[in-house]
Amino acid sequence: MSDTAHGITTGAVARRLGVSPTTVRSWDQRYGIGPAVRADGRHRRWSPADIAVLDEMCRLTAAGVPPAEAARAAQQARPAVDPAAPVAVAVAGADAQADAGTDAAAGTDAGMESAAGAAPSAPATPSALDGVPQGKGRRAGPGSGLPLGDVRQEARGLARAAVRLDGPAMEALLQEALAEHGLVTAWQEIMMPTLHAVGRKWESSDDRYVEVEHLLSWHVSTALRRAAVTGPAAGSQAAPVVLACAPGEQHTLPLEALAAGLAERGLPTRMFGAAVPAEALDAAVRRSGPAAVALWSQARSTANHALARHVAGTAFGVRGARTAPLVLLAGPGWLGRPLAPGMVRPGGLGEAIGVIARLYGEPGGGPEA
Repeated sequence: MSDTAHGITTGAVARRLGVSPTTVRSWDQRYGIGPAVRADGRHRRWSPADIAVLDEMCRLTAAGVPPAEAARAAQQARPAVDPAAPVAVAVAGADAQADAGTDAAAGTDAGMESAAGAAPSAPATPSALDGVPQGKGRRAGPGSGLPLGDVRQEARGLARAAVRLDGPAMEALLQEALAEHGLVTAWQEIMMPTLHAVGRKWESSDDRYVEVEHLLSWHVSTALRRAAVTGPAAGSQAAPVVLACAPGEQHTLPLEALAAGLAERGLPTRMFGAAVPAEALDAAVRRSGPAAVALWSQARSTANHALARHVAGTAFGVRGARTAPLVLLAGPGWLGRPLAPGMVRPGGLGEAIGVIARLYGEPGGGPEA
């Protein structure tokens, strides 16, 4: 009995599509997404038409469609394939799209609903640049096993891809989100809800699935950095915006989002990354003469108010026309203290971009102080 003539096993189909055999069996049991014919009346053997249904199920769930709805749509689209046709034909098509699929049951169908989580080593905690306003395209429902709440379907698709460690699917979903919604909406309504959910799940899962957070963060960072270098060319003579994490602060994703948002407007930036020492930040400010300095602090323990006041008071330029940068205190670590002169505390990514844009004579939202 050859695989080509009589279909292939569940394990082989799972490997081809990049999902677990448990998930394939669960889809069959819960939603009837199974082979039309079983060998000896018992063993699953998947024909080209059966594989095409599974492939469509993966594609739909990757887009954020709930599993039950995806199953119905996939069944309705079941192709009429000659049972004698070589399985390799369907498998080749499945291989080509497997990376774009997602195991929607990674939380509900593959037994990970109570365990899927990730360590919020970088961006998984809400902050001043990652508010999640209500918006269109949201729906509640089953998803990845992460506590997403009322979010866009794109966030559910991203969460499912993250839980099943589907890097290519995450990359495609993030690029589509940025292209369709723009940086601010993609960050606040798709990326951050997923990152927050990973962090909350990690906190309740005994440090399990740290790999989910690491892979998701890496892909989010990659998408943001790509956006930051593909925006309009910044003026070479314009004073830049310095972006830096406070000393000891390792969370960089919100600053990467700000860099990408400024790049969308063609505004120049200098990103110095995580845990910038006070001496290095002072040198960077004096050498680059920035129009603004965005300092990120995730926790009060890294909010160095003395350093922020020092930066806000650093003057540069020729005598008689010396100036100092506007300091943006970004992140929840800065909350609870009054603002000193020359500082602002933006309430979100859009407001931060607006405050900085006005320094360059461009329109922007948000208060200046």
